[in-house]
Amino acid sequence: MNRIKLPSMNCETVYREIGDFVIDTVVHYRSSGCIVGLSGGVDSSTTAALIKTAFERHNKNGNANLELVGYILPSSINKMEDAKDAEIVARELGIRYEIHAIEKLVEAFQTTNPEAIEENYHRGNLISRVRANVLSTKAATEHKILAGTGNRDEDFGIGYYTLFGDGAVHISPIAGLSKRLVREMAAYLGVDDTIIHRIPTAGLEPGQSDFKDLGYDYDVVELVTAGFEQGFSKTELAVHDQIAPLVEKQIEHYRSFYENPHLTSVEQVIDDITARHHLALRKVKIVHPPTPEITLTYN
Repeated sequence: MNRIKLPSMNCETVYREIGDFVIDTVVHYRSSGCIVGLSGGVDSSTTAALIKTAFERHNKNGNANLELVGYILPSSINKMEDAKDAEIVARELGIRYEIHAIEKLVEAFQTTNPEAIEENYHRGNLISRVRANVLSTKAATEHKILAGTGNRDEDFGIGYYTLFGDGAVHISPIAGLSKRLVREMAAYLGVDDTIIHRIPTAGLEPGQSDFKDLGYDYDVVELVTAGFEQGFSKTELAVHDQIAPLVEKQIEHYRSFYENPHLTSVEQVIDDITARHHLALRKVKIVHPPTPEITLTYN
């Protein structure tokens, strides 16, 4: 069976392509820079680093100064160290940043949407939408562009974001990069190793991690979605030597941490990713912010 080809990149080339895209967009809309929500995770940290270095390059050429501002918006379910990590990122980048606890804003929905407050899933999506409202309003009042922080696996692979929440942005600078490539870019930009290898979490439910929620990691998402794009069937992917051993290992890893995996076979994982991928394609038709054209090679 043929190998599933995964993309590789020249970090310097892609870094400049993403940076030029952000600068061109900001200048086109006559904005004063960008707003980004900082979570302390690798996606938001890499997005911020890309934009900050691009703006530095732009500003050195005698152009009107562009500014990146970071907003850290913790709720009651977020770990304190997440906000601390986000603050460290902002300080290391040398950007202006603000921290605003949003729990009172979330609780205000007790009046109109008590059912959303009481159930973790809906409360999590509500938290995401509250953050989006804060960020988009800050962008409007500061005459800036709101930059999203979703990667390709999340946005186009399995649609792992909240409509009108973290998906409600003006541009998506890293949406062409898989989680694997985001980590590679983060290392190139000097993002701290602890952030690069931090367990991904949406930070919307108590004790949540993406792996706990999904039952597999983004390496599997990238392989399966790439397999579909390259013409492999579900049956072929379920026995493919790049996928089957990896998924089986992750099922056992899940069992060792959480005891009862909700997906117990390679076939079930493939089916789950397939269903989520179809949902992602539908969500893209509703919310599809501009993304940069980047140079990737497939070997």
